[in-house]
Amino acid sequence: MSTIEIWYDFGSPASYLGYWEVQKVAMRTGADIDYQPMLLGGVFQAVGNSSPASIAAKGEWLFGDLSNYADKYGLPFNMNPHFPVNTLALMRGAIVAQGRDEQVPYSDAMFNAVWRDEKDMADIAVVGATLTEAGLDAQAYGEGMQDQGVKDALKSQVERAVAKGVFGAPTFFVGEQMWWGQDRLSWVEEALAAG
Repeated sequence: MSTIEIWYDFGSPASYLGYWEVQKVAMRTGADIDYQPMLLGGVFQAVGNSSPASIAAKGEWLFGDLSNYADKYGLPFNMNPHFPVNTLALMRGAIVAQGRDEQVPYSDAMFNAVWRDEKDMADIAVVGATLTEAGLDAQAYGEGMQDQGVKDALKSQVERAVAKGVFGAPTFFVGEQMWWGQDRLSWVEEALAAG
């Protein structure tokens, strides 16, 4: 069976769209999804990249474009008033979720909190309440986010991403072939269909 890797950060609105849409691609093609959380700011720093939103005109256009894609995909999408979101704790939480075999419910909750519900996810109390609402153990996640092994694992994820050629989010791989951006999923699907 084929596998789609998705490298993502909860603070990336394009990752939000790609996260949900890649699930549809996987259903249509029978592929598995390998979820790879990373700290996008760490990747940017390592490769000398920056957010498109850092350029005012480009950022304004980008959020309009993402809204169009959200409509096309049938996804609720709201510009988070707290953007840019500091996702360090959230991405550490994604590492914790991997270890607890809760990556999908955790990621569902975090993406929806940021890009559907417009929550201030830099506030750890809001994160805790969001985890509880999702039926996840907020205390375990809070403790895990402070664990040195988790911190080191997230740093390793950034290093792995950069070594694979990742420079932005979301990034998808089928085998060694890479695509950047949620708007490249049709090519991902074509690659899967071609075997």
